[in-house]
Amino acid sequence: DFAERNGYRVVREYIDEAESGRVADRPQFRQMLDEAAQAESPFQEILVWKFSRFTRKREHAVAFKSMLRRRGIRVTSITEHADDSPTGKLMEAIIESVDEFYSENLAQEVKRGMREAASRGFWVSPYVPYGYRRVHVQDGPKKRPRLELNPPADAVARRIFAMALAGDSVLEIAKELNAEGIPSPRGKKWLRTTIHKMLVNESYTGTLVWGLTDKSGAPPVRVEQAFPAIVSREEFERVGQSLQSRAPERVHPRQAASRYLLSGLVRCELCRKALTAAEAKSGKYSYYVCQSILNGGSKSCETPRLNAGRFERLIIEQIRAHILTESNIRELVKLVDEEMDGVAREERKRLETIEAEQEEVRRKMDRLWHIVESSDMEVNDILPRLRVHQERQAQLDQAADQARLALTERRELLDSADMVAKFAEEMGEFLQTSEVTEAKSFIHSFVKRIAVHPGRAVIHYTIPTPQDSPLRGGDVADVELSEGVRSTVPFGRA
Repeated sequence: DFAERNGYRVVREYIDEAESGRVADRPQFRQMLDEAAQAESPFQEILVWKFSRFTRKREHAVAFKSMLRRRGIRVTSITEHADDSPTGKLMEAIIESVDEFYSENLAQEVKRGMREAASRGFWVSPYVPYGYRRVHVQDGPKKRPRLELNPPADAVARRIFAMALAGDSVLEIAKELNAEGIPSPRGKKWLRTTIHKMLVNESYTGTLVWGLTDKSGAPPVRVEQAFPAIVSREEFERVGQSLQSRAPERVHPRQAASRYLLSGLVRCELCRKALTAAEAKSGKYSYYVCQSILNGGSKSCETPRLNAGRFERLIIEQIRAHILTESNIRELVKLVDEEMDGVAREERKRLETIEAEQEEVRRKMDRLWHIVESSDMEVNDILPRLRVHQERQAQLDQAADQARLALTERRELLDSADMVAKFAEEMGEFLQTSEVTEAKSFIHSFVKRIAVHPGRAVIHYTIPTPQDSPLRGGDVADVELSEGVRSTVPFGRA
């Protein structure tokens, strides 16, 4: 009658015939608590005849009500008002205050403990680099995690660095591993971002780095030779330099002060010297000339001088034809979408794994409280185990926050992919109409270098082009140098 009068829908009844206050003698009560602890509880409120029928021990009543309240479940007495006595209010306030204080300080305590453990070479991060595995070693009365090599993944990681040292791009490395059917750390296909993250991860030198994102401003912990290295420090730095040289970068117009669009990009393949833009003695014409000729005369190199205006227009047309085409831009947007979708899927799976473990830790904590209620154990008996679970919960909360932040960043990148097409459409016109400094800045973003041979030039782009482009998916383009571009007249006479 009470439920019907007050608009409740009764979904389940739990009836224990015994009058005992011990949970061990009340199987229905235990079942109710177990179902309340589920991820999807079948009820939102518990109706009891009297509060004393819920549990007779006041401290247990407060503890269980606190647990239920955290899950959004309220306990209501049909015949009594809530415990509004000074003692009841005081106990509720104390429990809530202690919970709040502990939750606010636990993260700092855990962080201090993790920093101390990391400084001694223990691996405290929840994520292990590919090629390694976590092993627990005895440290006094406790066991703590360290890293060791994980065959055969360590050989794959070593191979990835070797390929990068040999000059392979991250895309080429990913393609080769996928072609051989070697699974990625997630058991799926290798992505460029996965390869890149590995190549810039200092852990592969055997160096433990922890606390890079510490908001308190404390310096990160760094421990050299904390575990076996997969690459040497020298090899790691060489790979980093190679990645940096390959990365597309926007050059600020002030860094491109020369009035010649291709200055700094053109090199002679015969003598490995730069081609420098200079004016002929008449002042009417400008040419790109090999430095060997400028320094040693026309017989110093066989590479012809190049008419500056015609050569620059030729390179611009090549960029427009091979990079800024409609089909290439569509493919570029597709590649960006696929790449970001793949990364976002990995982040979502990572977050799901963390949330599943969070739920398991919560269930373990709830079971500890049940044990106290159903046995002669005191709260102090479970505190050590409870603290372990609470510390793990704090670690998981931090990891979940990081995963959600990463997922948000991936969404922002996905949202920005639609801007690629519009950006590229405007660039073709931009190259023809902009000032020299701005156009040069743009060209430097797409072209790494231009190698000049006696009858041709080879453009090395900073980014690989789509598979169906005229370049057939490569990052190099051959350009024939017509007689209108080349000049056989010795420099200085024109």
